[in-house]
Amino acid sequence: MAFSELIKKFNRFLFIIGGCAVVFMMLITVADTILRFFKKPIVGTYELVGLAAAVVLGFSIPYTTSLKGHITVDFFTMKFKPKAKKFWLVLTRLLGLFLFAFMGYEMIVMSNDLRTSGEVSATLQLPFYPIAFGIGICLFFQVITLILDTILAIKEEQK
Repeated sequence: MAFSELIKKFNRFLFIIGGCAVVFMMLITVADTILRFFKKPIVGTYELVGLAAAVVLGFSIPYTTSLKGHITVDFFTMKFKPKAKKFWLVLTRLLGLFLFAFMGYEMIVMSNDLRTSGEVSATLQLPFYPIAFGIGICLFFQVITLILDTILAIKEEQK
């Protein structure tokens, strides 16, 4: 199995975790709404939905990139020649690579800070650091995905 296929499968696994978090958000919101009708709301629903939303966003980024599912605005490069388009594609991938590497590193540092400080959510006392660490790891998989995407774009340029 090629390295790129392995990364794509792992990105898909992360995406499935994000999808499960969406389902969890939906179920807990519906359950809380129904139980509020009976004067028995679920304590901490707001916190759980917020943490699940962070999982959804962070864990879906690498797979969406590997599918080229992000919105691109090519109005600027529309009139360029193919070589110029490839140049801008590679340049933007490299800029994104550095941005996500920086964000991933900072998320790992932040998760360590949250762990050492013992910071937890207000109502349920859930620790924040596992979510921050998971998002940091996902951002590093985004970096790997962008590296593979950049290599593919350069190879296509040489053909």
